[in-house]
Amino acid sequence: MRVRRYLVVCALAAAAALVAASGAWAHAELTPAVVVSKHAQEFGLLVPTEKESATTTSIELTVPSGFAIDSFVPSPGWKRTEQTKGSGEEAIVQMVTWTGGKVPTGEDAAFHFLATPNDSKTYDFEVRSGPESSDTPAPTIQAKSSFGGSSSLLAIVALAVAGVALLVAAVAALAGGGRRPLA
Repeated sequence: MRVRRYLVVCALAAAAALVAASGAWAHAELTPAVVVSKHAQEFGLLVPTEKESATTTSIELTVPSGFAIDSFVPSPGWKRTEQTKGSGEEAIVQMVTWTGGKVPTGEDAAFHFLATPNDSKTYDFEVRSGPESSDTPAPTIQAKSSFGGSSSLLAIVALAVAGVALLVAAVAALAGGGRRPLA
């Protein structure tokens, strides 16, 4: 009986650890959420139309300092304008506005671009979208100097142990289901 209680407690703890390890859902999402700094990679911006009976026709992304957008993947149906600082090869994208698309309620607008986070830090983006502009969607990304190291390994091991504990608890609950009542 103690073993079964222990397994239930472990299962609940494992489930809580898995929920805590996942990111919180934001109105606008920028992926991937964790990247290596000083390396160019493709990012995806997803912006849902959440307001009932609305259509998003314009999206504005304010780019944080130190996050360098190199190029964009074409977004059919959308016109893109960029506000930059500097010119030519030295131009730094500070804001991007997409207009002309039509995204109804329950659907997402998707944009992709190649960018490089220049420093190891958290980058906060401001996204304004929809028929009524809102500053509430605020996606972030974490740029790290590397994915190696003990903290990343420790997090992976913790998630693996939590997953195994959850699996063991589920098997134990199914195997002994209904034989003895819990006290």
